[in-house]
Amino acid sequence: MYKTTNMKTTPTLTLPPRGGGKGWGGAPVYYPAFLNLEDKKAVVIGGGKVAERKILALLKTGANITVISPEITKRIAREKLRGSLKHIPRQYRKGDVKNTFLVIAATDSEEINQKVSEDATCLVNVVDTPSLCNFIVPSVLQRDPLTIAVSTGGISPALSKSIRQELEKLYGPEFAEYLQLLEKIRKKAMRDIRDKRKRTEFLKSLASAKVTKMLREKGFKEVEKALKC
Repeated sequence: MYKTTNMKTTPTLTLPPRGGGKGWGGAPVYYPAFLNLEDKKAVVIGGGKVAERKILALLKTGANITVISPEITKRIAREKLRGSLKHIPRQYRKGDVKNTFLVIAATDSEEINQKVSEDATCLVNVVDTPSLCNFIVPSVLQRDPLTIAVSTGGISPALSKSIRQELEKLYGPEFAEYLQLLEKIRKKAMRDIRDKRKRTEFLKSLASAKVTKMLREKGFKEVEKALKC
């Protein structure tokens, strides 16, 4: 969206509507994306168990986290002592989410969560209330550096969790080990294989169904031996 000022065209940010766009059956349509939150300001309203889960996930991203809540869990308190986050021990006030990149409202008060959603002019997620969000958080399987996210568009977080648990059985820790090895192989291939077509074919062979099957059935060590790394 653009506005005209003194004959110059300047961009202005238009945030997505709460609840997302409308697709088949009127259900929201979301654009899947992975955000780089390193050094970005993130505010979490709430200090209970639900907020704790959201905070622990944010800590992995390197975000600059502020927690606003009269009370916090023991785990959040430990992170506060470590200096991993800032804690403001009071209820939410208007202005708390000003100049923030991302906000998560995770209180047990519908009134406060509603107010946070109304005040936020950034990315905002209200836990378990998609209609107050302009982004939703998927169920995530993490096998660093592999990340698999599952979403039902907010319709059934329980089903998202069930699917994620199935995927955990298919993609075990061996995939993390293999990806770390692939990173080294790829760097070497980019340097040593000059022919682009041959390099592409070689890298594709390392991600074949045959390799993934061997990973699951025989484990990382056997695949490593097979590749003679």
